[in-house]
Amino acid sequence: MKSAVILHGCCDEAEYFSNQYPSSSNSHWIPWLQKQLLINGIFTQTPEMPEPYKPSYEKWCQVFEKFDINEKTILVAHSCGAGFLLRWLSENQACINKLILVAPWLDPKKIKAPFLTFTIDPNLEKRVVEMHVFISEDETVDGVRESVETIKAMFSKTIFHQCKDKGHFSFEEMKTDIFPELLEVVLS
Repeated sequence: MKSAVILHGCCDEAEYFSNQYPSSSNSHWIPWLQKQLLINGIFTQTPEMPEPYKPSYEKWCQVFEKFDINEKTILVAHSCGAGFLLRWLSENQACINKLILVAPWLDPKKIKAPFLTFTIDPNLEKRVVEMHVFISEDETVDGVRESVETIKAMFSKTIFHQCKDKGHFSFEEMKTDIFPELLEVVLS
């Protein structure tokens, strides 16, 4: 049975503790995408990762590793959640169906070190049937463009989706919580 796990990114401490914002796993397009995948018969989880304002790789692994990750799994992640998946897949030998990274952030300036301090496995692409990266021309988060260039240099089979007017793919920048282009790639 196909399954999917969607990971959110990091946020700042003020946003995390504010009642004005939903939890990270219920932000932006994540709940909409989960619902669409469920409707399409793909069992989908959107875990709330611990303390995304000060992420710990070990704590995120404890949550993530509760899921059965296998050759039928689709992994989708936003921002530093994408960086987490690249690290986890680099350090583990899991084979998956699809890896879809939205505005991937690898922390090139080591702001949240040691969370994303790792070496990407150059053989990772061999364990993934399809790998996709979404990037917007008007990306607003420092380090995302550099991260995308790192991914491009390492993985020749990865499909890059250049978008317009989506910023960092947040609700505030997209002005919507639906992301049909992403859904199309997940379902294709």
